[in-house]
Amino acid sequence: MSSKTPETLSVNAVRVALARPLRRLFDYSIPEGMNVTPGQRVRVPFGHHYLTGIVVSRCAEAPTEFKLKPIDEVLDEDALIPQDLLDLLSWAARYYQHPPGECLFAALPPQLRTARAAELPQPERWFANTAEAPDIPARAHRQRALLDWLGAQPQGADKTTIDAAGFNQTLLKALADRGLAFNRPVEPKTITTTGEPLVALNPGQQQVLEALPPPDDGFSTTLVYGVTGSGKTEVYLHYLNNWLDDTSQALVMVPEINLTPQTVNRFRRHFGERIIVWHSALNDTERTRAWLRVQRGEPLIVVGTRSAILLPFRKLKTLIVDEEHDSSYKQNEGFRYSGRDLAVYRGQVSSCPVILGTATPSLESLHNVRLGRYQMLKLEQRAASAKPPKIRILDIRSRPLDGGLSRPLIDEIGQRVEAGDQVLIFINRRGFAPVMMCFDCGHIMECPHCDSRLALHRQDQLLHCHHCDFRMRATPQCPKCKSGKLSPVGEGTERTEEVLQQHFPNTPVLRVDRDSTRRKGSMEQILENVHQGTPCILVGTQMLAKGHDFPNVTLVAVVNADGGLFSVDFRAPEQLLQTLTQVSGRAGRGKKEGHVLIQTCHGEHPLLQGLADNDYLGLARLLLDERTEAELPPASFMAIIRAEAVDMAQSVGLLDALSQHVLASGDDIQVLGPLPSVMARKAGRYRAQLIFQAATRKPLHTQLQNACLWLERQKLPRHLRWQVDVDPVETG
Repeated sequence: MSSKTPETLSVNAVRVALARPLRRLFDYSIPEGMNVTPGQRVRVPFGHHYLTGIVVSRCAEAPTEFKLKPIDEVLDEDALIPQDLLDLLSWAARYYQHPPGECLFAALPPQLRTARAAELPQPERWFANTAEAPDIPARAHRQRALLDWLGAQPQGADKTTIDAAGFNQTLLKALADRGLAFNRPVEPKTITTTGEPLVALNPGQQQVLEALPPPDDGFSTTLVYGVTGSGKTEVYLHYLNNWLDDTSQALVMVPEINLTPQTVNRFRRHFGERIIVWHSALNDTERTRAWLRVQRGEPLIVVGTRSAILLPFRKLKTLIVDEEHDSSYKQNEGFRYSGRDLAVYRGQVSSCPVILGTATPSLESLHNVRLGRYQMLKLEQRAASAKPPKIRILDIRSRPLDGGLSRPLIDEIGQRVEAGDQVLIFINRRGFAPVMMCFDCGHIMECPHCDSRLALHRQDQLLHCHHCDFRMRATPQCPKCKSGKLSPVGEGTERTEEVLQQHFPNTPVLRVDRDSTRRKGSMEQILENVHQGTPCILVGTQMLAKGHDFPNVTLVAVVNADGGLFSVDFRAPEQLLQTLTQVSGRAGRGKKEGHVLIQTCHGEHPLLQGLADNDYLGLARLLLDERTEAELPPASFMAIIRAEAVDMAQSVGLLDALSQHVLASGDDIQVLGPLPSVMARKAGRYRAQLIFQAATRKPLHTQLQNACLWLERQKLPRHLRWQVDVDPVETG
């Protein structure tokens, strides 16, 4: 294009987003007789190919010095993406400095990112064909088991139910090929929206319910601070029951998939089939079906994880973000958005209330309360007759430990199990041991691709890197000195599980971590065992700390609380306080009193002392004051540009040149670095970062946009990559 301002004239053209890593939209003309609306998918020429695009807006004018290419085909009769979601995604692309096409396509299920018709997939059920003699090879035991199982399902079973029963689609296809199984479409049934009556609220819950703004009042943000076990979910249920009519939609967000089943069960008991789920474990067909049901305005209540905020709601009346403090709401690759923050903005564009609920409010939300942007309502008493747990700090200096467990802790576990109670042991390390060291030469087994040590997973006999997924066979022979003294050091969930099984052979020990819950339905099975109420010992990572209701757990033990006390990350004390408060809250939620035992080598630390006094809000406000004094977020605004390459000099060199370019502009912004990341080498690539910080948001985003444009103009080698992270949760 020429440097002069081109002549313009009114044209029949649109701006189209394409799924390409380019920070711009593309203009196309509309052929005569073709009707095009923002939110529709179109097929357009792009170079030598044709791509699927999303129409973002109409163009009133276009330059006359070149001719626009015409749209080839309109793929949807009506707008697939509603206007408020287009507005949200366009804003998010600017705010998070991400290519707009990638942002918009992130809101589509995979099947609709192509030219595929947006048709509601017809659900189907599978049946056993009992008319055929079962011609199954003698060794095909799983096929026969599936056939027997299907034969016991007179109403048939859908693929999700078949998967949950422990079978798979390969087995199903094998039976179908033999003529022993067939499928039949299921007629859609009317949504039932009534179920069990709700539990009556106590006075504190009722007071919070009455103070929540109704949907008809439009946009507002309310932070519901409720101590663990105070019954926040019951308040959500009553709020939706009171204010949601039979035509409206609502979204309830949870931070992780593992919390979805229990939340769904509680909501479905009252709202019936009006409840649907949205999370990454759904298959493509399930995602398309759920997405289109929401898009067509069915009166649904969606229980979903982070990406549910990008669903195409037509009649959204309420947004609830449970456990709003949880870092899982931040996407840490690709389109790096915050589900919680987008929920607040979506409430604004959709003119509906946003409810943020948690027992451990984030400092960002408390800061917004201070500024008057959010109102805060408090639930400071546990529901029913439950009392807050008694927290005791146990100094383990000079104490012998067995699998990380001190003698007083083992004795207390024994007392609880003997009394018929359940116990939860929190240890935030997977595997058997985090380190393998040679006791002859001192050699430590490290990942060949990352600056990290290999953890021993003894159950699989593997050394495993938890960062790049590198694995190798575990042996006792040291690769350096060839002695047989390579031994595990430290404790992980597997080792603690083994020690507990040795001490309590007659009590089930249930391990809950990413390894033990990998199979579909395994987490639900573990939770079902716990909810039977019989004595057991739960051992797990942060997966156990979030939102679970275990009424028979009377003792929670934290094996090592010191990890976040002296971290280089300024967010570490907040995250440690939240984790310890959340996991402590699993104790004493039933009729029996709860106790928490926190093992530490720094029992005098103010954070742990304050935690023992059950004063989360007081501690959080002190941390917020410290952040404000240090001019750290949320009292200031931060973004990070990261670079990675096969050589650290290239990563640092790119960011150093960028730093000089940004500083030359003279804006009111602080630039720190470039510096290597805390884990400088990951998956064979060397990582560095440049931190941008400003007292106000405008100069920060102005310079980020300037930086991205400068980076896009550079002719970089293909192996040198960069990313932008606005409002980062991880600063290392």
